[in-house]
Amino acid sequence: MAARRGRRSAARRRREALRKAALVAGGLLVVLLVVFWSAIWPYVVAAVVVGSLGSLAWWLWRTDRLLRSRDRNWRQDDAVQAGHRTLAEVDVMSGTEFEELVAGLCRRDGCTEVRRVGGSGDNGADVRGRLPDGRTIVVQCKRYAPSSAIASRELRDLLGAKVHFKADVAVFVTTTRFSRPSEAFAAEHDILAVHRDHLGLWNNGASLSSLLSVNGGGQGDSSHRTRWKRTYGK
Repeated sequence: MAARRGRRSAARRRREALRKAALVAGGLLVVLLVVFWSAIWPYVVAAVVVGSLGSLAWWLWRTDRLLRSRDRNWRQDDAVQAGHRTLAEVDVMSGTEFEELVAGLCRRDGCTEVRRVGGSGDNGADVRGRLPDGRTIVVQCKRYAPSSAIASRELRDLLGAKVHFKADVAVFVTTTRFSRPSEAFAAEHDILAVHRDHLGLWNNGASLSSLLSVNGGGQGDSSHRTRWKRTYGK
């Protein structure tokens, strides 16, 4: 117990010594400022001005970053909301309207040089552009009834368009599902196959880049396909 009291007393004495040293140092600094004020005041003023300007510049930079970040978030939210369509609304679009919808989703996700090129003589491409990372894309859009399925030959046409346009990435977007052979063909040839379920996700805010890693998967097991046929009639 006595040893503990001794340690506490020593700690108090050290704190008291530090406090006195700080007071002496502060007093000495004040004395030096008073004695040499006429010589050092320009430097003190300059230091205060530089510090103030630096603080102001940092505050302006931080404010600008915050405002830009909020503006980007608002624009993205507005773009997502503007792009929202129910799949029932998509089902009654014309082919051209569907192509425009897909082009708009690409632009929303940061793709550049996006243009709709569908029509006669399109060489198998409905939309072309560049991904945010600079890779070129070619997109085929098929607004089919949900009861139908995409056959492999249509993916072969897209693969030919990819070669023709020397594109880095080929994307097939449809309002229906892919047949088993066409799903396998897409995976084998690294074609991004966006079926109805993934189109719904994309349309509701999922990014195109998030779909690139999926590559046509997610069409479910046999029970899922049975429910699909029961819902859409085939």
